[in-house]
Amino acid sequence: MGNSQEKIPLERVDNNRWRIPTRYNTDMHVPGMVYADDELIEQILQDNALQQVANVATLPGIVGYSLAMPDIHWGYGFPVGGVAATSAESGVVSPGGIGFDINCGVRLLATDLLNEQVRGKVDKLANELFSHLPSGVGGAGMRDLNSAEMRSVMVRGSAWAIEEGYGFVEDLEVTEEHGCLAGANPDAVSDTAMRRGMKQLGSLGSGNHFCEVQKVDHIYDEDAATALGIGQLGQIVVTIHCGSRGFGHQVAEDYVKLAESKQQDFGFHLVDRQLACLPLQSEEGKAYLAAMACGANFAWANRQLLMYGVRQAFASVFGRKTRPRDVPLVYDVCHNIAKMEEYEVDGQVQRVCVHRKGATRAFPAGNPAIPEKYRAVGQPVLIPGDMGRYSFVLVGAQGSMEQSFGSCCHGAGRRQSRTAARKSMSSKDLLNQLAARGVTVRVHSKNLLTEEAPQAYKDAQQVVNVVHNAGLAKLVVRLKPVIVVKG
Repeated sequence: MGNSQEKIPLERVDNNRWRIPTRYNTDMHVPGMVYADDELIEQILQDNALQQVANVATLPGIVGYSLAMPDIHWGYGFPVGGVAATSAESGVVSPGGIGFDINCGVRLLATDLLNEQVRGKVDKLANELFSHLPSGVGGAGMRDLNSAEMRSVMVRGSAWAIEEGYGFVEDLEVTEEHGCLAGANPDAVSDTAMRRGMKQLGSLGSGNHFCEVQKVDHIYDEDAATALGIGQLGQIVVTIHCGSRGFGHQVAEDYVKLAESKQQDFGFHLVDRQLACLPLQSEEGKAYLAAMACGANFAWANRQLLMYGVRQAFASVFGRKTRPRDVPLVYDVCHNIAKMEEYEVDGQVQRVCVHRKGATRAFPAGNPAIPEKYRAVGQPVLIPGDMGRYSFVLVGAQGSMEQSFGSCCHGAGRRQSRTAARKSMSSKDLLNQLAARGVTVRVHSKNLLTEEAPQAYKDAQQVVNVVHNAGLAKLVVRLKPVIVVKG
Protein backbone atom coordinates (compact mmCIF):
# COMPACT_ATOMS: atom_id res chain seq x y z
CA MET A 1 0.00 0.00 0.00
CA GLY A 2 2.64 2.49 1.13
CA ASN A 3 4.82 2.72 -1.96
CA SER A 4 2.30 3.87 -4.58
CA GLN A 5 1.59 6.81 -2.31
CA GLU A 6 5.18 8.07 -2.29
CA LYS A 7 5.01 8.75 -6.02
CA ILE A 8 2.29 11.35 -5.51
CA PRO A 9 3.91 14.78 -5.74
CA LEU A 10 2.57 16.97 -2.92
CA GLU A 11 3.13 20.70 -3.27
CA ARG A 12 2.78 22.73 -0.12
CA VAL A 13 0.38 25.66 -0.54
CA ASP A 14 0.46 26.98 3.05
CA ASN A 15 0.40 25.66 6.64
CA ASN A 16 -2.93 23.90 6.10
CA ARG A 17 -3.04 22.96 2.42
CA TRP A 18 -1.23 20.69 -0.02
CA ARG A 19 -1.77 20.45 -3.78
CA ILE A 20 -1.63 17.32 -5.96
CA PRO A 21 -0.79 18.77 -9.40
CA THR A 22 -2.48 17.47 -12.55
CA ARG A 23 0.92 16.40 -13.94
CA TYR A 24 0.72 13.43 -11.54
CA ASN A 25 -1.77 11.79 -13.90
CA THR A 26 -2.70 13.13 -17.34
CA ASP A 27 -6.30 11.94 -16.79
CA MET A 28 -6.78 14.44 -13.94
CA HIS A 29 -9.05 17.31 -15.05
CA VAL A 30 -8.36 19.37 -11.90
CA PRO A 31 -5.68 19.37 -9.19
CA GLY A 32 -6.20 17.75 -5.79
CA MET A 33 -6.28 19.90 -2.66
CA VAL A 34 -5.60 18.33 0.73
CA TYR A 35 -6.29 20.09 4.04
CA ALA A 36 -3.79 18.99 6.70
CA ASP A 37 -1.00 20.20 8.96
CA ASP A 38 2.46 18.58 9.09
CA GLU A 39 1.49 15.87 11.54
CA LEU A 40 -1.80 14.96 9.86
CA ILE A 41 -0.21 14.77 6.40
CA GLU A 42 2.23 12.18 7.78
CA GLN A 43 -0.73 10.11 9.01
CA ILE A 44 -2.62 10.58 5.73
CA LEU A 45 0.42 9.31 3.81
CA GLN A 46 0.17 6.02 5.71
CA ASP A 47 -2.92 4.95 3.75
CA ASN A 48 -3.86 5.16 0.09
CA ALA A 49 -6.44 7.93 0.40
CA LEU A 50 -4.39 10.48 -1.57
CA GLN A 51 -4.38 8.11 -4.54
CA GLN A 52 -8.18 8.26 -4.34
CA VAL A 53 -8.09 12.08 -4.27
CA ALA A 54 -6.14 11.97 -7.54
CA ASN A 55 -8.54 9.36 -8.95
CA VAL A 56 -11.58 11.52 -8.18
CA ALA A 57 -9.95 14.36 -10.15
CA THR A 58 -10.46 12.24 -13.30
CA LEU A 59 -14.28 12.25 -13.05
CA PRO A 60 -16.08 13.61 -16.13
CA GLY A 61 -17.18 17.22 -15.57
CA ILE A 62 -15.37 17.77 -12.24
CA VAL A 63 -14.62 21.45 -11.56
CA GLY A 64 -12.31 23.37 -9.20
CA TYR A 65 -10.42 20.81 -7.15
CA SER A 66 -10.77 17.25 -5.91
CA LEU A 67 -10.79 18.12 -2.20
CA ALA A 68 -9.65 16.16 0.84
CA MET A 69 -10.55 17.18 4.39
CA PRO A 70 -8.11 16.58 7.29
CA ASP A 71 -10.16 13.60 8.53
CA ILE A 72 -9.61 11.83 5.20
CA HIS A 73 -9.12 8.06 5.01
CA TRP A 74 -9.47 5.27 2.43
CA GLY A 75 -13.03 4.64 1.25
CA TYR A 76 -15.03 3.08 -1.58
CA GLY A 77 -13.88 4.86 -4.79
CA PHE A 78 -13.88 8.27 -3.15
CA PRO A 79 -11.94 8.71 0.08
CA VAL A 80 -14.00 9.32 3.23
CA GLY A 81 -13.47 13.05 3.79
CA GLY A 82 -13.62 13.73 0.04
CA VAL A 83 -15.49 16.60 -1.63
CA ALA A 84 -15.99 17.00 -5.38
CA ALA A 85 -18.22 19.25 -7.46
CA THR A 86 -19.25 18.31 -10.98
CA SER A 87 -20.92 20.51 -13.57
CA ALA A 88 -24.73 20.24 -13.52
CA GLU A 89 -24.72 20.34 -17.32
CA SER A 90 -21.85 18.07 -18.31
CA GLY A 91 -20.95 16.34 -15.07
CA VAL A 92 -21.73 13.07 -13.33
CA VAL A 93 -22.90 11.76 -10.00
CA SER A 94 -20.91 8.88 -8.48
CA PRO A 95 -22.81 6.76 -5.92
CA GLY A 96 -19.46 5.80 -4.35
CA GLY A 97 -18.81 9.53 -3.92
CA ILE A 98 -21.82 9.84 -1.65
CA GLY A 99 -21.22 6.59 0.18
CA PHE A 100 -23.21 3.64 1.45
CA ASP A 101 -24.67 5.31 4.53
CA ILE A 102 -26.67 7.98 2.71
CA ASN A 103 -27.19 11.08 4.90
CA CYS A 104 -25.32 9.74 7.82
CA GLY A 105 -25.50 12.82 10.01
CA VAL A 106 -25.16 14.43 13.37
CA ARG A 107 -27.90 15.96 15.52
CA LEU A 108 -27.12 18.05 18.61
CA LEU A 109 -29.63 18.65 21.42
CA ALA A 110 -29.17 21.19 24.20
CA THR A 111 -30.51 20.78 27.74
CA ASP A 112 -30.70 23.29 30.58
CA LEU A 113 -29.04 20.77 32.92
CA LEU A 114 -25.52 21.18 34.23
CA ASN A 115 -23.04 18.38 34.76
CA GLU A 116 -23.47 18.57 38.58
CA GLN A 117 -27.20 17.87 38.20
CA VAL A 118 -26.56 14.78 36.08
CA ARG A 119 -23.60 13.37 38.00
CA GLY A 120 -25.61 11.33 40.54
CA LYS A 121 -27.97 9.97 37.88
CA VAL A 122 -25.52 8.93 35.20
CA ASP A 123 -26.20 5.18 35.47
CA LYS A 124 -29.93 5.65 35.48
CA LEU A 125 -29.81 8.00 32.48
CA ALA A 126 -27.46 5.61 30.62
CA ASN A 127 -29.88 2.71 31.21
CA GLU A 128 -32.90 4.75 30.10
CA LEU A 129 -31.15 5.89 26.91
CA PHE A 130 -30.04 2.33 26.17
CA SER A 131 -33.59 1.02 26.58
CA HIS A 132 -35.17 3.85 24.56
CA LEU A 133 -32.75 3.65 21.60
CA PRO A 134 -32.78 0.35 19.68
CA SER A 135 -29.26 -0.54 18.52
CA GLY A 136 -27.12 -3.35 17.15
CA VAL A 137 -26.25 -4.80 13.73
CA GLY A 138 -29.40 -5.20 11.61
CA GLY A 139 -31.49 -4.34 14.66
CA ALA A 140 -35.18 -3.47 14.36
CA GLY A 141 -36.27 0.12 14.99
CA MET A 142 -38.87 1.84 17.18
CA ARG A 143 -41.46 1.84 14.46
CA ASP A 144 -42.43 -0.88 11.97
CA LEU A 145 -43.68 0.68 8.76
CA ASN A 146 -46.10 -0.63 6.16
CA SER A 147 -45.27 0.14 2.55
CA ALA A 148 -47.52 3.22 2.35
CA GLU A 149 -45.85 4.67 5.47
CA MET A 150 -42.42 3.78 4.10
CA ARG A 151 -43.19 5.67 0.88
CA SER A 152 -44.34 8.65 2.92
CA VAL A 153 -41.11 8.63 4.99
CA MET A 154 -39.05 8.51 1.77
CA VAL A 155 -40.81 11.55 0.35
CA ARG A 156 -41.34 13.67 3.48
CA GLY A 157 -38.50 12.86 5.89
CA SER A 158 -38.61 14.56 9.29
CA ALA A 159 -42.04 16.12 8.68
CA TRP A 160 -43.60 12.65 8.53
CA ALA A 161 -42.06 11.77 11.92
CA ILE A 162 -43.29 14.99 13.51
CA GLU A 163 -46.83 14.48 12.25
CA GLU A 164 -46.70 11.02 13.80
CA GLY A 165 -45.91 12.60 17.17
CA TYR A 166 -42.11 12.22 17.28
CA GLY A 167 -41.21 15.85 17.82
CA PHE A 168 -42.16 19.44 17.14
CA VAL A 169 -42.44 21.77 14.17
CA GLU A 170 -39.59 23.80 15.71
CA ASP A 171 -37.28 20.84 15.04
CA LEU A 172 -37.62 21.29 11.26
CA GLU A 173 -36.40 24.88 11.37
CA VAL A 174 -32.98 23.74 12.65
CA THR A 175 -32.56 20.65 10.47
CA GLU A 176 -30.53 20.95 7.26
CA GLU A 177 -32.99 21.19 4.31
CA HIS A 178 -35.78 21.23 6.95
CA GLY A 179 -35.30 17.47 7.11
CA CYS A 180 -36.46 16.81 3.56
CA LEU A 181 -34.46 16.70 0.34
CA ALA A 182 -36.57 17.63 -2.66
CA GLY A 183 -36.93 15.32 -5.66
CA ALA A 184 -37.34 12.03 -3.77
CA ASN A 185 -39.13 9.37 -5.82
CA PRO A 186 -39.94 6.00 -4.18
CA ASP A 187 -40.30 4.43 -7.65
CA ALA A 188 -36.52 4.80 -8.04
CA VAL A 189 -35.99 2.54 -5.00
CA SER A 190 -35.86 -1.28 -5.16
CA ASP A 191 -38.25 -3.53 -3.23
CA THR A 192 -35.26 -5.00 -1.41
CA ALA A 193 -34.28 -1.56 -0.12
CA MET A 194 -37.89 -0.80 0.86
CA ARG A 195 -38.15 -4.03 2.84
CA ARG A 196 -34.89 -3.34 4.68
CA GLY A 197 -36.07 0.14 5.65
CA MET A 198 -39.55 -0.84 6.85
CA LYS A 199 -38.11 -2.59 9.91
CA GLN A 200 -35.37 -0.13 10.86
CA LEU A 201 -36.85 3.33 11.41
CA GLY A 202 -35.77 4.66 14.79
CA SER A 203 -32.60 2.59 15.30
CA LEU A 204 -28.96 3.49 15.90
CA GLY A 205 -27.38 0.50 14.17
CA SER A 206 -23.75 -0.24 14.97
CA GLY A 207 -20.21 0.72 13.96
CA ASN A 208 -19.38 4.38 14.55
CA HIS A 209 -23.02 5.32 15.23
CA PHE A 210 -23.86 6.44 18.73
CA CYS A 211 -25.82 8.61 21.09
CA GLU A 212 -23.56 10.54 23.42
CA VAL A 213 -24.37 12.70 26.45
CA GLN A 214 -21.66 15.37 26.66
CA LYS A 215 -20.71 18.39 28.73
CA VAL A 216 -19.56 21.75 27.37
CA ASP A 217 -15.87 21.68 28.28
CA HIS A 218 -14.42 24.75 26.54
CA ILE A 219 -15.92 27.80 24.82
CA TYR A 220 -13.93 29.37 21.96
CA ASP A 221 -16.53 31.89 20.79
CA GLU A 222 -18.98 33.11 23.43
CA ASP A 223 -21.26 35.01 21.04
CA ALA A 224 -21.71 32.06 18.70
CA ALA A 225 -22.10 29.59 21.59
CA THR A 226 -24.81 31.75 23.16
CA ALA A 227 -26.59 32.08 19.81
CA LEU A 228 -26.65 28.27 19.51
CA GLY A 229 -27.92 27.88 23.09
CA ILE A 230 -24.81 26.03 24.29
CA GLY A 231 -22.97 28.91 25.93
CA GLN A 232 -22.53 27.61 29.48
CA LEU A 233 -19.54 25.63 30.74
CA GLY A 234 -20.61 22.29 32.20
CA GLN A 235 -23.91 22.40 30.26
CA ILE A 236 -25.22 18.96 29.28
CA VAL A 237 -25.90 18.34 25.57
CA VAL A 238 -26.64 15.21 23.54
CA THR A 239 -25.23 14.18 20.17
CA ILE A 240 -26.86 11.57 17.92
CA HIS A 241 -24.77 10.22 15.02
CA CYS A 242 -26.65 7.91 12.68
CA GLY A 243 -27.79 7.50 9.10
CA SER A 244 -30.16 5.64 6.79
CA ARG A 245 -29.32 2.15 8.09
CA GLY A 246 -29.76 -0.87 5.76
CA PHE A 247 -32.12 1.13 3.57
CA GLY A 248 -29.53 3.67 2.41
CA HIS A 249 -26.95 0.93 2.09
CA GLN A 250 -29.19 -1.03 -0.26
CA VAL A 251 -29.96 2.05 -2.37
CA ALA A 252 -26.22 2.67 -2.72
CA GLU A 253 -25.52 -0.98 -3.57
CA ASP A 254 -28.27 -1.05 -6.22
CA TYR A 255 -26.98 2.09 -7.97
CA VAL A 256 -23.28 1.22 -7.69
CA LYS A 257 -24.14 -1.98 -9.61
CA LEU A 258 -26.22 -0.06 -12.15
CA ALA A 259 -23.46 2.52 -12.68
CA GLU A 260 -20.83 -0.21 -13.11
CA SER A 261 -22.93 -1.92 -15.76
CA LYS A 262 -23.36 1.35 -17.71
CA GLN A 263 -19.79 2.69 -17.85
CA GLN A 264 -19.19 1.53 -21.40
CA ASP A 265 -22.56 2.75 -22.68
CA PHE A 266 -21.65 6.22 -21.43
CA GLY A 267 -18.14 5.97 -22.87
CA PHE A 268 -16.42 6.26 -19.48
CA HIS A 269 -13.03 4.62 -18.90
CA LEU A 270 -12.34 5.38 -15.27
CA VAL A 271 -9.09 4.73 -13.41
CA ASP A 272 -10.97 2.84 -10.68
CA ARG A 273 -14.18 0.88 -11.26
CA GLN A 274 -15.40 1.97 -7.81
CA LEU A 275 -15.72 5.49 -9.25
CA ALA A 276 -18.51 4.25 -11.56
CA CYS A 277 -20.76 7.22 -12.27
CA LEU A 278 -23.86 8.37 -14.12
CA PRO A 279 -24.28 11.59 -16.14
CA LEU A 280 -26.44 14.01 -14.14
CA GLN A 281 -28.59 14.61 -17.20
CA SER A 282 -29.16 10.90 -17.94
CA GLU A 283 -32.28 8.98 -16.88
CA GLU A 284 -30.11 6.78 -14.65
CA GLY A 285 -28.40 9.78 -13.04
CA LYS A 286 -31.77 11.37 -12.28
CA ALA A 287 -33.05 8.08 -10.86
CA TYR A 288 -30.07 7.81 -8.54
CA LEU A 289 -30.57 11.36 -7.22
CA ALA A 290 -34.27 10.60 -6.64
CA ALA A 291 -33.39 7.39 -4.76
CA MET A 292 -30.60 9.12 -2.82
CA ALA A 293 -33.13 11.75 -1.69
CA CYS A 294 -35.33 8.89 -0.40
CA GLY A 295 -32.35 7.59 1.57
CA ALA A 296 -31.62 11.07 2.93
CA ASN A 297 -35.23 11.59 4.01
CA PHE A 298 -35.34 8.20 5.73
CA ALA A 299 -32.19 9.18 7.67
CA TRP A 300 -33.71 12.47 8.84
CA ALA A 301 -36.87 10.67 9.98
CA ASN A 302 -34.66 8.09 11.71
CA ARG A 303 -32.75 10.76 13.68
CA GLN A 304 -36.05 12.46 14.50
CA LEU A 305 -37.34 9.24 16.13
CA LEU A 306 -34.05 8.72 17.96
CA MET A 307 -34.24 12.28 19.29
CA TYR A 308 -37.76 11.53 20.52
CA GLY A 309 -36.28 8.55 22.41
CA VAL A 310 -33.61 10.77 23.96
CA ARG A 311 -36.20 13.33 25.06
CA GLN A 312 -38.29 10.53 26.61
CA ALA A 313 -35.27 9.18 28.50
CA PHE A 314 -34.43 12.61 29.93
CA ALA A 315 -38.06 13.16 30.89
CA SER A 316 -38.22 9.86 32.74
CA VAL A 317 -35.00 10.50 34.70
CA PHE A 318 -35.39 14.20 35.41
CA GLY A 319 -39.17 14.23 35.63
CA ARG A 320 -39.57 17.01 33.09
CA LYS A 321 -41.63 17.30 29.97
CA THR A 322 -39.79 16.99 26.71
CA ARG A 323 -41.04 20.14 25.07
CA PRO A 324 -38.57 21.64 22.60
CA ARG A 325 -37.73 24.40 25.03
CA ASP A 326 -36.51 21.83 27.59
CA VAL A 327 -34.45 19.71 25.20
CA PRO A 328 -34.27 21.84 22.04
CA LEU A 329 -32.62 20.65 18.85
CA VAL A 330 -29.60 22.87 18.17
CA TYR A 331 -29.02 21.60 14.63
CA ASP A 332 -28.95 18.51 12.40
CA VAL A 333 -26.24 18.42 9.75
CA CYS A 334 -25.68 15.69 7.18
CA HIS A 335 -22.78 14.14 5.34
CA ASN A 336 -22.70 11.43 2.65
CA ILE A 337 -24.96 13.36 0.31
CA ALA A 338 -24.96 15.11 -3.06
CA LYS A 339 -26.46 18.60 -3.34
CA MET A 340 -27.12 20.86 -6.31
CA GLU A 341 -25.61 24.24 -5.39
CA GLU A 342 -24.13 27.34 -7.06
CA TYR A 343 -20.53 28.54 -6.74
CA GLU A 344 -18.15 30.80 -8.57
CA VAL A 345 -15.68 28.62 -10.47
CA ASP A 346 -12.98 30.27 -12.61
CA GLY A 347 -14.81 33.59 -12.44
CA GLN A 348 -18.19 32.16 -13.51
CA VAL A 349 -21.14 31.25 -11.29
CA GLN A 350 -21.89 27.60 -12.01
CA ARG A 351 -24.55 25.16 -10.88
CA VAL A 352 -22.76 22.05 -9.62
CA CYS A 353 -23.45 18.74 -7.94
CA VAL A 354 -21.42 18.77 -4.70
CA HIS A 355 -20.51 15.28 -3.47
CA ARG A 356 -19.84 15.39 0.28
CA LYS A 357 -18.61 12.01 1.44
CA GLY A 358 -17.65 12.17 5.08
CA ALA A 359 -17.80 15.94 4.75
CA THR A 360 -20.21 18.49 6.16
CA ARG A 361 -21.83 21.60 4.74
CA ALA A 362 -20.34 24.71 6.35
CA PHE A 363 -22.18 27.78 5.05
CA PRO A 364 -21.02 31.14 6.46
CA ALA A 365 -23.07 33.83 8.23
CA GLY A 366 -25.67 35.51 6.02
CA ASN A 367 -26.40 32.49 3.84
CA PRO A 368 -30.18 32.18 3.28
CA ALA A 369 -30.05 28.36 3.77
CA ILE A 370 -29.16 28.89 7.45
CA PRO A 371 -31.98 29.05 10.05
CA GLU A 372 -32.83 32.68 10.71
CA LYS A 373 -31.81 32.55 14.36
CA TYR A 374 -28.26 31.47 13.42
CA ARG A 375 -27.86 33.54 10.29
CA ALA A 376 -25.72 36.15 12.02
CA VAL A 377 -23.18 33.57 13.26
CA GLY A 378 -23.14 30.95 10.49
CA GLN A 379 -24.38 27.40 10.00
CA PRO A 380 -23.64 25.08 12.93
CA VAL A 381 -21.06 22.43 11.99
CA LEU A 382 -21.12 19.37 14.27
CA ILE A 383 -17.90 17.35 14.47
CA PRO A 384 -17.96 14.19 16.58
CA GLY A 385 -14.50 13.07 17.72
CA ASP A 386 -14.04 9.77 19.54
CA MET A 387 -15.76 8.41 22.62
CA GLY A 388 -12.75 8.94 24.90
CA ARG A 389 -11.66 12.47 24.08
CA TYR A 390 -13.88 15.23 22.72
CA SER A 391 -16.23 16.47 20.01
CA PHE A 392 -16.61 19.98 18.60
CA VAL A 393 -19.16 22.50 17.41
CA LEU A 394 -18.06 25.02 14.79
CA VAL A 395 -19.88 27.46 12.53
CA GLY A 396 -19.28 27.80 8.80
CA ALA A 397 -16.90 30.53 7.60
CA GLN A 398 -16.53 32.51 4.39
CA GLY A 399 -13.49 30.50 3.28
CA SER A 400 -15.68 27.46 2.65
CA MET A 401 -17.49 29.29 -0.16
CA GLU A 402 -14.23 30.41 -1.73
CA GLN A 403 -12.22 27.19 -1.30
CA SER A 404 -14.25 24.06 -0.64
CA PHE A 405 -17.74 24.34 -2.18
CA GLY A 406 -19.21 25.27 1.20
CA SER A 407 -17.78 22.17 2.92
CA CYS A 408 -15.56 21.13 5.83
CA CYS A 409 -14.55 17.98 7.75
CA HIS A 410 -17.11 15.68 9.41
CA GLY A 411 -15.29 13.94 12.26
CA ALA A 412 -11.94 12.77 13.56
CA GLY A 413 -11.34 10.25 10.77
CA ARG A 414 -9.96 6.74 11.27
CA ARG A 415 -6.26 6.08 11.78
CA GLN A 416 -6.60 2.32 12.21
CA SER A 417 -8.71 -0.18 10.34
CA ARG A 418 -11.46 -1.88 12.33
CA THR A 419 -9.44 -5.10 12.33
CA ALA A 420 -6.27 -3.40 13.59
CA ALA A 421 -8.24 -1.60 16.30
CA ARG A 422 -9.82 -4.88 17.45
CA LYS A 423 -6.38 -6.47 17.74
CA SER A 424 -4.87 -3.58 19.67
CA MET A 425 -6.82 -4.00 22.94
CA SER A 426 -9.54 -6.02 24.65
CA SER A 427 -13.02 -4.62 25.20
CA LYS A 428 -12.51 -5.04 28.94
CA ASP A 429 -9.35 -2.87 28.88
CA LEU A 430 -11.13 -0.29 26.76
CA LEU A 431 -14.12 -0.11 29.13
CA ASN A 432 -11.70 0.35 32.04
CA GLN A 433 -9.84 3.07 30.17
CA LEU A 434 -13.09 4.92 29.43
CA ALA A 435 -14.32 4.52 33.03
CA ALA A 436 -11.03 6.05 34.20
CA ARG A 437 -11.84 9.06 32.00
CA GLY A 438 -15.29 9.32 33.57
CA VAL A 439 -17.15 7.95 30.55
CA THR A 440 -20.11 5.61 31.19
CA VAL A 441 -20.72 3.16 28.33
CA ARG A 442 -23.77 1.12 27.31
CA VAL A 443 -23.09 -1.08 24.33
CA HIS A 444 -25.10 -3.69 22.44
CA SER A 445 -22.06 -5.74 21.40
CA LYS A 446 -18.91 -5.54 23.55
CA ASN A 447 -16.95 -7.39 20.85
CA LEU A 448 -17.39 -4.55 18.36
CA LEU A 449 -16.55 -1.83 20.87
CA THR A 450 -12.78 -1.97 20.35
CA GLU A 451 -13.22 -1.06 16.66
CA GLU A 452 -14.23 2.37 17.98
CA ALA A 453 -11.39 2.79 20.52
CA PRO A 454 -10.12 6.39 20.77
CA GLN A 455 -6.71 5.19 19.54
CA ALA A 456 -8.32 4.07 16.26
CA TYR A 457 -9.07 7.71 15.41
CA LYS A 458 -7.07 10.81 14.57
CA ASP A 459 -7.09 13.52 17.21
CA ALA A 460 -10.24 15.53 16.48
CA GLN A 461 -8.65 18.64 18.00
CA GLN A 462 -5.96 18.60 15.30
CA VAL A 463 -8.55 18.02 12.59
CA VAL A 464 -10.77 20.96 13.62
CA ASN A 465 -7.76 23.22 14.14
CA VAL A 466 -6.89 22.74 10.47
CA VAL A 467 -10.35 23.69 9.16
CA HIS A 468 -10.45 26.62 11.60
CA ASN A 469 -7.02 27.89 10.55
CA ALA A 470 -7.82 27.37 6.86
CA GLY A 471 -10.93 29.56 7.24
CA LEU A 472 -13.49 26.87 6.32
CA ALA A 473 -15.24 26.99 9.72
CA LYS A 474 -14.76 28.63 13.13
CA LEU A 475 -14.44 26.84 16.47
CA VAL A 476 -17.31 27.50 18.89
CA VAL A 477 -17.27 24.90 21.70
CA ARG A 478 -15.57 21.67 22.72
CA LEU A 479 -17.64 18.84 24.24
CA LYS A 480 -16.44 16.01 26.53
CA PRO A 481 -18.27 12.65 26.68
CA VAL A 482 -20.21 11.67 29.83
CA ILE A 483 -22.33 8.75 28.57
CA VAL A 484 -21.89 6.75 25.35
CA VAL A 485 -24.63 4.49 23.98
CA LYS A 486 -23.59 2.32 20.99
CA GLY A 487 -24.58 -0.67 18.94
